[in-house]
Amino acid sequence: MPNSLTHFAVSNTETSPNKNPDLEVKDALFIFNSVWDGLQAERGKENMRFPKEIILLGGAPGSGKGTNTEYICQVRDISATPIVVSSLLDTPQMQALKAEGHMVGDREVVDILFREMLQPVYREGVVLDGFPRTTVQVECIKMLYDKMISLRRAFQDTPLKVHFKQPIYHIMVLFVDEGESVARQLKRGREVIAHNEDVKRSGTGDLLEERPTDTNEELARNRYRTFKEKTYDALLSLKLIFHYHFINAQLPLDEVQQKIFKELEYQSSLELDPRTYEVLQNLPEASQVVKHARRDLVYRIDRYRLEYPNLFDEVATLIEEKIMPIVKPHAISGRAHINSEDSLLEDPKALAMLIDIFSERGFFASVDIHRVQIPDYFDLETGNITCREKKVFRIMVRFKGSEIRRG
Repeated sequence: MPNSLTHFAVSNTETSPNKNPDLEVKDALFIFNSVWDGLQAERGKENMRFPKEIILLGGAPGSGKGTNTEYICQVRDISATPIVVSSLLDTPQMQALKAEGHMVGDREVVDILFREMLQPVYREGVVLDGFPRTTVQVECIKMLYDKMISLRRAFQDTPLKVHFKQPIYHIMVLFVDEGESVARQLKRGREVIAHNEDVKRSGTGDLLEERPTDTNEELARNRYRTFKEKTYDALLSLKLIFHYHFINAQLPLDEVQQKIFKELEYQSSLELDPRTYEVLQNLPEASQVVKHARRDLVYRIDRYRLEYPNLFDEVATLIEEKIMPIVKPHAISGRAHINSEDSLLEDPKALAMLIDIFSERGFFASVDIHRVQIPDYFDLETGNITCREKKVFRIMVRFKGSEIRRG
């Protein structure tokens, strides 16, 4: 593809809402290939290292994108600053393009965004605020995913494979209805005006941007409708392809963030390489192990009493007479260490009973077996030492300690 296409081809798809979808897909293919080929020729295939995780963040005006973006990054352990696409379009390069009378269309948006995403700071993950917004941009983000998979396969048997990880896409939409959106925009406008007046009066502080849409109800409604008709539909079209998260942002902030956390919490089946997950999938998750823990505990203890009544009674007596007298003085700390050489504990069933009995009573017990070699006989003629093994059962008992009020 000629290099001239890399910087000067302009698409008018944003101004053609009624354009044939098939033609838009063809436009997207042309635009994507143009941008991709230009970047690859410029940087080399081995340097096409896009973020492992990409969160496409969309939100109605006033839905709290700015408020929640930092929290989204925190939940997903993303340290890089989010890429706000509208801010990218205010760069000197874009301003110069506009000054020459060119439109900033899908071609320019995709090019400048992909270039930014290749910065090393975004390698582990990035939030894209305000992308995609058109059908062409949607198709380009799909093609980017396919290219990332292709690069992973190409380098999987090379030392560079660590730079081409399994890509993770999340589509996140913060949504409020039109009435709430307009009310929040106008409230923000009043707050910004009051802040700026205070700055001008006091001479301290920084002036904030006063957006026309935050002071004019009709403009605020138009901004919301533009979101619904373009951005929202664009993100919704990706619902069946990538992990899609719809957040009702009209709720109180703490409830919104609880929903964000629940939607984005770690899931190994989604994030691990499929080959890695295949090895681990037969191991139970902690949630599965504890799901019926209390029920299983009751079943085991009743079974002990029915099948091994004598052993069960002996273990209960050992706990009552020899272990609890040591545990009770540790009521403040909630932690006791007991060493025992009782031969009863050499039976694995007895150890299992001991742990389960403590669990039933609300304690947490664990047992470690320490083997010590004790000299038993010394042969004066050969110098050989015969040792016997002594087993010490180290029992750790933990529980919630007492709370002491301190004056």
